[in-house]
Amino acid sequence: MISVTEAQLMQWLLPLLWPFIRMMALLTGMPIFNQAAVSLRLRIGLAFFIALASQASLPPTPITPLDNLPLLLMLLAQQLLIGVSMGFAVRVVFAVLEFAGELNGLQMGLNFAGFFDHTTGTQGTSTASFYTNVVSFLFIAINGHLLLIQALVQSFQVFPVGDEPFHFLRAAQPQVWGAEIFRMGLWVALPLTSMLLFVNIVMGVIARVAPQIGIFSVGFPLTISIGLIGMAATLPLMEGPFNAVLERLLSAFS
Repeated sequence: MISVTEAQLMQWLLPLLWPFIRMMALLTGMPIFNQAAVSLRLRIGLAFFIALASQASLPPTPITPLDNLPLLLMLLAQQLLIGVSMGFAVRVVFAVLEFAGELNGLQMGLNFAGFFDHTTGTQGTSTASFYTNVVSFLFIAINGHLLLIQALVQSFQVFPVGDEPFHFLRAAQPQVWGAEIFRMGLWVALPLTSMLLFVNIVMGVIARVAPQIGIFSVGFPLTISIGLIGMAATLPLMEGPFNAVLERLLSAFS
């Protein structure tokens, strides 16, 4: 008769359980994969497959007895916290370009044309939605999903299971990552915002010199046209800031 002890069972299950929970929390918190179009079954299957495929690269997992419930809950909270924080890091990167789109739309005069964004559940604008779609394609094009898997595997080296469960909060400080949205968002929007500011100054001078010109009927189409041309011209420049923010935030896990 084959007998399996509790220690053997935990030795088989825990090395697979903790990466699965951490990966599941990442997929639940990050953009693209947390949309309603991505089913829960797909996220569970993908998290299980990644946890299984990364076993060879993970450090040894300490065995925790089942009767030590407080420690199990702390380790579970650690995996959820790190996984959700990684998803939040990716969300910050997406929010950088969304914020840049909001600023550009404000200068172009398109922010009054708002609509409901089903991906975030909030009111959005056309320029912010366009930047969001662009950054989603860019994230896949630069293999950002592979960078996330690599960062997840390396996070078990930096923040191993059982070694001070909440050391991650002191080391990574995810509460300060929100400042990247305003700093990098202004950097991305600065070229187009400066161009449109110059156009507005010129239109103001024209309105003072030649008041008979209908400045509102001329200025609005001109601002939108120059804004669209500027957006098309600055799209190839987005990869640099996007990579910089993504690598900076993911470096906290590796």
